[in-house]
Amino acid sequence: MRNVMIHRVFFCSTKPLSILPPLTPPHLRLSYSAAASSPNRAIHCMASDSPLSQPLTGGDGSVSVPPPSPASSASSAIDFLSLCSRLKTTPRAGWGKRDVKNPESIADHMYRMGLMALISSDIPGVNRDKCIKMAIVHDIAEAIVGDITPSCGIPKEEKNRRESEALEQMCKLLGGGERAEEIAELWREYEANASPEAKVVKDFDKLELILQALEYEQEQGKDLEEFFESTAGKFQTDTGKAWALEIASRRRKQQH
Repeated sequence: MRNVMIHRVFFCSTKPLSILPPLTPPHLRLSYSAAASSPNRAIHCMASDSPLSQPLTGGDGSVSVPPPSPASSASSAIDFLSLCSRLKTTPRAGWGKRDVKNPESIADHMYRMGLMALISSDIPGVNRDKCIKMAIVHDIAEAIVGDITPSCGIPKEEKNRRESEALEQMCKLLGGGERAEEIAELWREYEANASPEAKVVKDFDKLELILQALEYEQEQGKDLEEFFESTAGKFQTDTGKAWALEIASRRRKQQH
């Protein structure tokens, strides 16, 4: 068995996405809707040599588009998943800046958030399955832009613009359609904190952060107080507040 070395890189990209290497395979033809400046713009992605690139016009003038072939769908799925592999090898930037050894990846963070959503008690008016989905896509744009933290010095509006553009690239790479639209909608809903599910997942994001900070303090003797301070008083749900109190209680016992 040969040894495989994985190189992990911390980065806060300051380059516009337009000059980053192209992420779309050459067999895909991409186009924006007319309302390209809208945050809810439609996503279009077709294979240039596919019958999908030629809409079918009915006798009444209506236009219908046939579903993609299995081969085309498989190609788009693997292209998308290959891009998402970056989430497995890109460390969360905040830990590297605090000299934490072998820090978690973006995918590690999202996976445990998904588990949080899976094991949490039912909350009236909250769709738990939707929370699980939202947890595993909320940082998906970081496969392209990396983990942009406040210490990177990038304004929040610019961060959102970069991530929105990256998300659109990824959805087009997936081939558009229902699954891409679902991913985009979940991401936008999370970013806007626009639903009960988004509020729950926002809390899980902070909970995973402070739980990981506690574990690094235990394992590596670090003082990561700033992460606890940055989340204090910001939990929006009863579950988030209860779990945060439990983590804080365990930290106090550890310190004595």
